[in-house]
Amino acid sequence: MAKQDLLDRLYAQVANEEDARTCTDISDAACREVPGNFFRIICANTLTKIGDLLINPKTVLAWLITAVGAPSYLAALLVPIRESGSLIPQLMIGALVRRYPVRKGFWTLGAALQGVAVLAMAAAVWLLEGMQAGLTIIGLLVLFSISRGFCSVAMKDVQGKCIPKSRRGRLTGLSATLSGAITFALSLVIFRGGEDPSMAFYGALLASAGVAWLVAAAVFFTVDEYPGASEGGNNAFKEALASLSLLKTDAPFRRFVITRALLMASSLASPFLLLVAQDQAALPLLLGSLVLSSSLASTVSATVWGYMADTSSRNVMVRGGGLAALVCLLAGGLAAWGPQADWLHWLYPLAFFVLAIAHAGVRIGRKTYMVDMAGGTKRTDYTAVSNTVIGVLLLVVGGLSAAVATLGNDWALLVLGCMGGVGVLSALSLNEA
Repeated sequence: MAKQDLLDRLYAQVANEEDARTCTDISDAACREVPGNFFRIICANTLTKIGDLLINPKTVLAWLITAVGAPSYLAALLVPIRESGSLIPQLMIGALVRRYPVRKGFWTLGAALQGVAVLAMAAAVWLLEGMQAGLTIIGLLVLFSISRGFCSVAMKDVQGKCIPKSRRGRLTGLSATLSGAITFALSLVIFRGGEDPSMAFYGALLASAGVAWLVAAAVFFTVDEYPGASEGGNNAFKEALASLSLLKTDAPFRRFVITRALLMASSLASPFLLLVAQDQAALPLLLGSLVLSSSLASTVSATVWGYMADTSSRNVMVRGGGLAALVCLLAGGLAAWGPQADWLHWLYPLAFFVLAIAHAGVRIGRKTYMVDMAGGTKRTDYTAVSNTVIGVLLLVVGGLSAAVATLGNDWALLVLGCMGGVGVLSALSLNEA
């Protein structure tokens, strides 16, 4: 009882809660469990976000691929597999998850499988080498990404049933802020010198990430979720195709998917900004400063974005997308036509920091908008359809931006900046959720 009273008081402080009137879109029974569920979900989210940094495919896994003696071209597969591998299967996953009235078990299963996959990567680093080690890491990343798809579909539905509409943005924001602060501290340790840590240290990072996901799975399984709407069916593929028809029949949802597709420029721009910066600074200093910038950006901005999203998630997408487009256009223009001077080197970590803040706003805004715009079974359908479509488009747009980059990474930034600007205009056309 004392523990519950403490959670109630903490939740009242965090959520600025004076009464239960905010529970307008969840049941009375679920409303009574909100304080405990709020912090359980934050804890699970924070642990997985820490794990995400520890196996970041742009840094840790890319370094490991070459360190174990595998061909460097395998590193180019990491980010597409990590992102699209978790998004494309979600139509099928959503059709499966939709059949069950209680869905926290799918998130628990997905997190546990991610933990097992990462622990197996750590074992591969110790026991294998060369192409064998590289292909093993790639294969385990496929398992990791598909498992992540279960978490993505289930989380939005569980959160929608357990957390009131006006408190979901700050939950996502607080999770990102806590994980950002922790990963910022970890980054200071990892990059405190001018050289890469040893292989043993990276193996320990992988093992720590695996344990983080397993603990997150155990925490999330304690969430008090009440049964919700469910729909059965004998053929998951037919159900998936039926869900895909939402793009044709549901105009507000279609506009949201188009907007989300255009705003993914905020995530695609990061590698090109890093490549532009590599031409200007020494790699060890640059890599450490960019990782620190990303962690610090999440720490200082995510909670602010989260509280803003509880007022208007659409406006958060507009502001985050606009800021990202501005950074891309300025950085691309500076690289293409700006002067060459030593003092300009430090503008790129700053630009990366601002871009990370903008991307945090886009992510929190569109996640909150997604959960708020639908209820019941439709929330699962929306999540699965949008993620599957975005997964395919990530591969397409990623390939197109890579083609543009043959003209120069600065041109890729300029194109992505224009794409983000169109996304802002599209976000302005959305209805408030």
